[in-house]
Amino acid sequence: MDLYEYQARELLKEQGIPVPEAIYAQNSHEVAEGSDQIGYPVVVKAQVKIGHRGQAGGVKLAHTRDDAILASEDILPMTIHGHSVSGVLVAEAKNILHEYYVSISVDRSSRDFDVLATANGGTEVEEIAKEHPESVKRLHISALDDFDIEAAREMAAAIGFYHADVEQAAQILLRMWRCFKDNDATLVEINPLAKIGDPDDESSKSLCALDAKISLDDNAKFRHDGWKRFDDSTGSDSLEHQAQEFGLHYVHLDGEVGVIGNGAGLVMSSLDAVAYAGEDQGNGITAANFLDIGGGASAQTMCQSLRIVLSDPKVESVLVNVYGGITSCEQVARGIIEAIEELRMTKPLVVRFDGNHASEGLAILREEHNSMIHVAPTMEEAAQMSVQLAAQAKENRQ
Repeated sequence: MDLYEYQARELLKEQGIPVPEAIYAQNSHEVAEGSDQIGYPVVVKAQVKIGHRGQAGGVKLAHTRDDAILASEDILPMTIHGHSVSGVLVAEAKNILHEYYVSISVDRSSRDFDVLATANGGTEVEEIAKEHPESVKRLHISALDDFDIEAAREMAAAIGFYHADVEQAAQILLRMWRCFKDNDATLVEINPLAKIGDPDDESSKSLCALDAKISLDDNAKFRHDGWKRFDDSTGSDSLEHQAQEFGLHYVHLDGEVGVIGNGAGLVMSSLDAVAYAGEDQGNGITAANFLDIGGGASAQTMCQSLRIVLSDPKVESVLVNVYGGITSCEQVARGIIEAIEELRMTKPLVVRFDGNHASEGLAILREEHNSMIHVAPTMEEAAQMSVQLAAQAKENRQ
């Protein structure tokens, strides 16, 4: 579960990590009141669960009440990289002297935790990491080990906090670790962690988390009643919320081909196949989502999955890639037919079945003689077909 910035700030504050004063607002009236309360200048920031808001025009500095209102009226109707803005965070503007990047995440490749930091923070941190990898400091922590104050001090010193208080930096790293562990997070990221204050007054300088991104492990939700405050059913993420209610694993992406499969590995492979097909055909078509129906999926599950995928207005075609094990391809086929009738489906559907009752499932689909249903023998051919159909549909609409 990804959090909005205003929600991530709550968890940082609970651990004693300094953050600017800020107020979440959903309309220009709340923005005006919040800005007056905080004092000018303020920063008005779009709340979306995706990065690069600033480059998209979703972050604006306001020096007056009127500036703040105008900024909010520009930002609130925005859609950034396919994500509708849910509200804005009105935050106290700080005098930034230097920006750092720090994060703690689950490293699935090495099966441990990864503390990552660089003294070159800010919006272009990815490019800096590529061009100057020596500036990035990394520490791996075994699942059986802990990250204590001594390790935090060593990490802070290695980063190079440019005259910032290394002890304060170490305390922030330690509190990030506690935030990460206490909340069963998969990612706690502060970018930027900024040195702020008056450049001529050494005593005024301190470190402050100006922006944060936190992802929580959905599998640990049963341990955290407090997570109910983070439930979100707004904007494009309402599809993810809807999928969760039906026990489906859905992630909203920004492409045109809806992808449904059984098993995370198969769905990920399907996403890759769609991406390769889009590159091969040169049409820029990509996957619109990740949706894993899991094992033993029923016809009802398949029908509900198609309903969710087709609720995304950007979807131009759907790829269903199922390897029948516990899941019966025959049941999946019945769910597809049910969904087509119920939803009056007008988007092309490409199906690839293999395994348990695959031939029976394909026979059911063929008996429908529906021109919207296309069958492919392999995942690669199914991806090529779904990408081609999506490109054609997109072109026809334009």
